[in-house]
Amino acid sequence: MTAVPLRIYDTGKDSGKKSPMSAFLPPDTTLESAIKSKGEQLFALMDQQPPPALFSKKGAYARLMEWSMKDPVFKTQLFRFVDVLPSLNSSAEIVRHLQEYLGDKAVELNPALKAGLAASSFAPALVATPVKAQIVDMASQFVAGETGEDLLKQIKRNTKLGLATTIDLLGETVLNDAEADVFLQRNLEILDSVSKFYAKEPTPSFSDLGPKGPLPRLNLSVKISALTPDVHPADPENSIAALKERFRPILRRAAAVGALINFDMESYKLKDLTLQLFKSIFEEPEFRQQPAIGIAIQAYLRDCESDLRDLVAWARRHNRPLSVRLVKGAYWDYETIIAQQRDWPVPVWQKKPESDANYEKLSLFLLENIDIVTPNFASHNVRSCAHVIAQAERLGIDPRAYEFQALYGMADELKLSLLQMGHRVREYCAIGELLPGMAYLVRRLLENTSNEGFLRIKNMGEATKDQLLGNPVNAIAAAPEPLARKPHAAGAFVNAANTDYTQAANRDKQRAALTACTAQLGKKWPLIINGKKITDRAYIPSVNPAKPSQIIGSWARATVADAESAVAASVAAFPKWRSTPIDDRARILERAADLMESRRLELNSLLILEAGKPWIEADGDISEAIDFCRFYAVEMRKLAKPVVTQSVPGERCVQTWTPRGVGVAIAPWNFPLAILTGLVVAPLVAGNCVIMKPAEQTSVIGAVLMDLLVESGVPAGVLHFVPGFGEDVGAHLVGHPQVDFVAFTGSRAVGCKIWETAGKTQPGQQTLKKVVCEMGGKNALVIDNDADLDEAIPAALYSAFGFSGQKCSALSRLIVLDEVYDHFIERFVSACGSYPIGDPAQPGTILGPVIDADAQKKILGIIEQGKKEAKLAFQGTAPAEGYFVPATVFVNVKPEHSIAREEIFGPVVAVLRAKNLDEAFALVNGTDYALTGGLFSRSPKALERAQNEMLVGNLYLNRACTGAIVERHPFGGFKMSGGGTKAGGKGYLENFLFPRSVAENVMRRGFTPPEEA
Repeated sequence: MTAVPLRIYDTGKDSGKKSPMSAFLPPDTTLESAIKSKGEQLFALMDQQPPPALFSKKGAYARLMEWSMKDPVFKTQLFRFVDVLPSLNSSAEIVRHLQEYLGDKAVELNPALKAGLAASSFAPALVATPVKAQIVDMASQFVAGETGEDLLKQIKRNTKLGLATTIDLLGETVLNDAEADVFLQRNLEILDSVSKFYAKEPTPSFSDLGPKGPLPRLNLSVKISALTPDVHPADPENSIAALKERFRPILRRAAAVGALINFDMESYKLKDLTLQLFKSIFEEPEFRQQPAIGIAIQAYLRDCESDLRDLVAWARRHNRPLSVRLVKGAYWDYETIIAQQRDWPVPVWQKKPESDANYEKLSLFLLENIDIVTPNFASHNVRSCAHVIAQAERLGIDPRAYEFQALYGMADELKLSLLQMGHRVREYCAIGELLPGMAYLVRRLLENTSNEGFLRIKNMGEATKDQLLGNPVNAIAAAPEPLARKPHAAGAFVNAANTDYTQAANRDKQRAALTACTAQLGKKWPLIINGKKITDRAYIPSVNPAKPSQIIGSWARATVADAESAVAASVAAFPKWRSTPIDDRARILERAADLMESRRLELNSLLILEAGKPWIEADGDISEAIDFCRFYAVEMRKLAKPVVTQSVPGERCVQTWTPRGVGVAIAPWNFPLAILTGLVVAPLVAGNCVIMKPAEQTSVIGAVLMDLLVESGVPAGVLHFVPGFGEDVGAHLVGHPQVDFVAFTGSRAVGCKIWETAGKTQPGQQTLKKVVCEMGGKNALVIDNDADLDEAIPAALYSAFGFSGQKCSALSRLIVLDEVYDHFIERFVSACGSYPIGDPAQPGTILGPVIDADAQKKILGIIEQGKKEAKLAFQGTAPAEGYFVPATVFVNVKPEHSIAREEIFGPVVAVLRAKNLDEAFALVNGTDYALTGGLFSRSPKALERAQNEMLVGNLYLNRACTGAIVERHPFGGFKMSGGGTKAGGKGYLENFLFPRSVAENVMRRGFTPPEEA
């Protein structure tokens, strides 16, 4: 059969727009009549089957599901309890969590459950044992078995029924090579054991026979995230190379035993990588013809049609038949939330009927290409199945040329009815340990209780059969709008979106920008004082910390005399700048933000080269700088309006703000654009004049920022670029009597010296200096006994080793509770080796160099001291060239050890052990610092305690302890981490303003204006 191209094609990539009807199949009355006929036939056969156990109203499980569908709060709490259950090792822990989740006041319970919860405290074993058994029983309804023997029994049952089987091994993300090796071996063992079983059971099931004879009976689904910890979507080349090493043995074994290997789809960020791997590995000579292959395609993705077309074109180009499993998709909520958090376009259709309509469109495309593709229609939706059957009959396709697929434990009546109608059906059987497989169970529970799930709607009688068989295109307009972030009001602040490096086009643009930036290195950057460039100074070279022989540029070293000139020019410019309308000042910041956005890749390149920042870290730095400009512009406009302090008849009482005067901004090298921008533009928009002193190591970035701000409209005299060394220029400016404030971010030693110096009143000084001082931290992450280690370990790795631990928020101490300590350490230490170290110019690098030779020497010295105090559990390797320090982990660390108390500012983690949360929180609070901290726990009470007892400026619960976003996470600490200011938060601008109170008597001869009366 020749492929027939679809007449309608719309990728629908702009998720900000509603789906046009033309994005889906046009209406066809004749086809709709056929679909309705097939659907009614299916429903009639299904009605002859026993009611599905899931919706039978019998048994504890059915009652829980019924309750979950009626009460969303109960459903959320129940599913969270199910999720945490595998980590609970005692009856007391099970009961405690049950009480915390279901004993919440917001959860309405029936009398029986209330009584059970009340009794559980007195006899935990009597409650915990049946509860655990019930959850295991729930899991067993969706998991075909825990062992290979269980699987073989299910295959035998399926064969007798006429069903074919596809196998999925439970177990998703792996964190280290050892876990990946175990999963690889499990796949090989399944291929061996099932192939031997089939050899002894030579008679295939009805569904194992295609129009040309027997099909591969052994089908195995594999997820890429389960085969290597080295999956970095921004670095597909190296990720694919690592994945191929583990896929090849599976493919060889599959070819030997005649199996079909199906590549499963997971989250959207892995979609392109999965497709690239699929095409790349099957273009290798060894695998061009065998084994039989398949891949899943998710119809709820807006861009999946283009992927499917490309896949079919690839199959034709290489004459490679393949199976395509068309699914709706199982991660809708996750994809929507992640996209909204990152301000990226939402990749999934936002209405359920849109996904259904897209499924039908893609179903037709698969049928029209059946000469090269074997379609596998995975759906529990009768309308979707009826549409396939009607279209196939219209095209004259043998029903054995395609198959339907359904999950084990779900839609049994649909499977049997399809078989009765002469269609092949394959059951998707998950196999593995029940309790560790809770993530799979939760997905199935969500599917069964979803308000829009077909099985629920059908079996709970929430719609008529005619409604269930209606064309989904007609339901789109009436479908409820999805819950989304509230639209931004006009003039409101909106965070800049980071670059999505999973997209090939973005990676290509960044590589080109790096090449262009490298070609322009070596410039000399002069001082800029009062709008004039000063070139006749000594120049200091700035080098690439990954390649110290590479000169990024040279910056003019300011003298004390230059600092004096900058202060004098600022004093002279201040009156005019102070009087400049606030809206004009705010627009300058907004222009600067726009310029940064337009030059994002160029700025990224400079940060990669001068600061040694990996791609993603550099890009986040740019976003934060943009956010500071836009956020402070919005906030200053708010402060422009006088605030009524109290309404009193006859008197107008307001508070206003006035700029402080002249200030100096002293920035660190670790966020060379973001922090420098924030320290400069906040006082600028508030009406102050600013002397900018960037860090010596990243002064070229400071020079570029200066040029950008001047281009945006900052007048001469208002902002000065005075790079130099802290001990001379910096110290002089801090102590200068005409400097009214100091904005500083950096080390504790320098910060305390600034605080001390600024506190001394100098002759001629008219203002008490304001110091905005943000310093370092000794940040801790607590791992509770019930923590989800699959989430906690990646978060800990990123917090500790992202940008080589050179963030003031970076994780320095891991505090792990006794019960989970050994297991956590084993997995965490093993996972450390999966973090790639190297040149940050390469997209997959996470661990780059430290900033300079002094930092390298200091950190290596601390590591040597750590070896004397504690046990070295892990130390990676480091490139010979550049200022690299390997990832290092110490265990058996005591609170008094120096590595547990001193800020390191490098990729070094000290692991401490705690008996309980009391001890853990005491350890968190037991240092001089209070910047960031975090807790991984699935105990509601523990999370509540952390908010009250972990005394840090930024507390992160069940997420990484780095990555603060402007406005969302105002950043700053207290104790020796800072003065309690919050960069990127409301109230930050007030640090650069004096408050003023104005009271006016508005009475005139006994009368007042109406609004004042």
